[in-house]
Amino acid sequence: KEIKALTSGLINQTYLVKSVSPEEPDYVLQRINHLIFTNIEMLQHNIEVVTRHIRQKLEARHEEDIERKVLHFLPSTNGKTYFYDGEGYWRISIFIPRSQTLETVTPESSYLAGLKFGEFQAMLADVPEQLGEIIPDFHNMEFRLKQLREAVSANISGRLAEVQDIVDAIEKDADTMCSAERFYREGKLPKRICHCDTKVSNMLFDENGKVLCVIDLDTVMPSFIFSDFGDFLRSAANTGKEDEADLNKVKFNMEIFKAFTKGYIESARTFLTPLEIEMLPYAATLFPYMQAVRFLADYINGDTYYQTRYKDHNLVRTKAQYKLYYTANSLIGNLLYNLPYRRINSLCKNKKNRKDTRMRQIKAAAIQMKCDLEHKKNLQKAEQMIRKAAAEGANIILLPELFEREYFCQQRRYDFYSYARTVEESEAVA
Repeated sequence: KEIKALTSGLINQTYLVKSVSPEEPDYVLQRINHLIFTNIEMLQHNIEVVTRHIRQKLEARHEEDIERKVLHFLPSTNGKTYFYDGEGYWRISIFIPRSQTLETVTPESSYLAGLKFGEFQAMLADVPEQLGEIIPDFHNMEFRLKQLREAVSANISGRLAEVQDIVDAIEKDADTMCSAERFYREGKLPKRICHCDTKVSNMLFDENGKVLCVIDLDTVMPSFIFSDFGDFLRSAANTGKEDEADLNKVKFNMEIFKAFTKGYIESARTFLTPLEIEMLPYAATLFPYMQAVRFLADYINGDTYYQTRYKDHNLVRTKAQYKLYYTANSLIGNLLYNLPYRRINSLCKNKKNRKDTRMRQIKAAAIQMKCDLEHKKNLQKAEQMIRKAAAEGANIILLPELFEREYFCQQRRYDFYSYARTVEESEAVA
């Protein structure tokens, strides 16, 4: 009856095919971008395995309206779910009626996204078949840093000098940001089947705002759970644009973080390990850091990968993403506090031989006191104040530095050296 282009989707060419008969379903026709997805056989195999497994799970739960809760790709005349016409690769799926996508990110939609993407991972936690890595090293931080270092070494565009301070700042945190790969090699962190392109617009909602299913499955592949958790927050929790020139507008939205995390933990609790939960704040910082690295490498290389609209576009992107990383990283304590640590024992499936990682509240006391040259008098005063702080519930008590004597560091006098004591000699060490 009618074929019209769909505006959603930036990678593939997508069309809605309207059937003549109202009894027949409509279809979604796509031309796959084989310049990005070079292994179409692997791409479609991954999608077939995932959709079939989800459908089986829904059937086992006796879900209603299953056809609107999982994508259904149709086989071509050769039995495959794609067709090559000599120039391009095509595929067709059944259009899901009475559905809509959302673009606006709110705490409510973020909670639903966390709930659905966590459920997506949970349903695929026991997939019996091996999925291929459709884009090798897509979210591999060590690989992205290697690309940056190669760009720095070559300095093809001659731009390195103007961004050396950013390169240095990135390198300072490089070891920490590669923790996932290191833990994976040590056998502490698993890879799971992840969506790898999580955003609100990659879910379908029904007429009442209820989530139907996850769509856009081209990047489904083995990865760390951080790919789905952190990548969503990189865009959703950013109060500015990805290429925001005014860095004062770039902040990390804690309300979005809390809402998404709540939904995600609720639905992913059946398979997450304590380490995966503890590293969720790391994931929130990882993805703006990774994207800053990628934009910076491209800027140093002369803007050869990302499309740019003006001369320093990639540099503006780099600074915006690094600001988001810096802001999220400065909130790491707050991010940790907002994780459900007190519920880890009930949320995690595998409890055997694990340490209790729950957070507890502590009370700290900082002591200010006037010190003079009388050593014993200072010790007595310090002890009295320590006991008072402890009686009021302090767990950690901080004393002034060099509290045993009057603060002497304003003057350089060699007779002060006589104040030095070994640990065994010091009366301040019990």
